[in-house]
Amino acid sequence: MITRALISPVGILSALGMIALGLTLPAAAQTDSLAMLGGLAKGEWTIKHRDGSQDRKICVKTGQELIQLRHNEAGCSRFVVEDGANKVTVQYTCPGNGYGRTNIRKENGALVQIESQGIASGLPFQFAAEARRTGSC
Repeated sequence: MITRALISPVGILSALGMIALGLTLPAAAQTDSLAMLGGLAKGEWTIKHRDGSQDRKICVKTGQELIQLRHNEAGCSRFVVEDGANKVTVQYTCPGNGYGRTNIRKENGALVQIESQGIASGLPFQFAAEARRTGSC
């Protein structure tokens, strides 16, 4: 016996609304994340690479500057993998220039440990570094 299910227009709209809600909630959650980085001290930070590479200084305004140290361009998409009180992990993709995954562990508001790896300008990279607030910018 074949039966037909009747679907009302209200049921269809309700189902579409639930799908739309499900698609927008994760994006909204992503925007409210990375509070740990926002709590870092603002100012000039010095990044010391553990492999002996030359130190680098950057101006930290939001803390998120520490995520894409090998990809300085804007327009990269980010996905927050871990968002804890003392540790964040962010994966990002920069169209036309590769991708990366960065782990930042806070020791205090002026000292963090960074590990990052990925592809930049067609070449692989991997580094571990310590970043410390060293002044104003």
